[in-house]
Amino acid sequence: MSMLTRLHYFNCVVETGSIPKASRIFDVQPSSISRQLSALEKELGVLLLNRTSRNIGLTEAGQIYYQYSRSIASDLDEANRAVNDLQQKPTGNLKVSMTVGFAECCILPLIPAFTAQYPEIKLSLEMTGRVVDLVEENVDIAIRTGRLRDSTLIALKLVDNDFLLCASPDYLANNGLPDSPFNLMDFDCIRYEYSGWRNWYLMCEKSTKLAIKSHLTIRSINGQKQLILNHAGLALMPKWAVKDELENGSLVQILEQHVFSPYESLSSTYAIYSKRELISPKIRVFLDFIKMHID
Repeated sequence: MSMLTRLHYFNCVVETGSIPKASRIFDVQPSSISRQLSALEKELGVLLLNRTSRNIGLTEAGQIYYQYSRSIASDLDEANRAVNDLQQKPTGNLKVSMTVGFAECCILPLIPAFTAQYPEIKLSLEMTGRVVDLVEENVDIAIRTGRLRDSTLIALKLVDNDFLLCASPDYLANNGLPDSPFNLMDFDCIRYEYSGWRNWYLMCEKSTKLAIKSHLTIRSINGQKQLILNHAGLALMPKWAVKDELENGSLVQILEQHVFSPYESLSSTYAIYSKRELISPKIRVFLDFIKMHID
């Protein structure tokens, strides 16, 4: 029997003045409550209650102990209510770590609408290219591209990256249009300067590394987009980063009959969070909101 249960028994006996009344409230036998009160007194080494055949009264030590016991029980009830509130409504601090490009293109534009809908959630947003440790860095959600290695985490797929070969209409008007993935050496190709993502692959039955001419590298998705918007050459861009530009015609997809990737396999972007029995409402609503609003 826990100490807290004994405290509840003790408080109830004091407040009702009767072990039988307390036993009916807790739906246990009077003998069970009596044994727990005796165990509490034995553990404390002091008599708390004066028992007679007709009534029960507090000793001096019992009166002092009751003041603390009542306060402890009240604080515990308040703590339970606070925790239950967290589980019932989305509230509290939420720390999200994101890759820079995906955050700028897809997540940050959604944040004002999210905070308007969930004003009691306090967001802390980190944009970084490194892989964060969710536990050590107290991160609730990490948004990453690539494979999930840690089996203690859960990955929710947000979107396929779908890399497209893009350029501006002006660049193509001045330099022509490539008619094959294998003549890209005749065009200015902008590399993404990130380990493992610098090369271009043609995805067929097996991935084929392409030979490209590249005098310009940049470690930024938005940086690549600005370069091709200003007619610097071709770039391999995730669809989510150039969707609006393709729709308004400021960028053009090239060789759209082919599938490309900057890596030897196709990739997706995931929301990663710790595996737990109960996912908190603040994490659940953020994941639901982002998943709903990302095309």
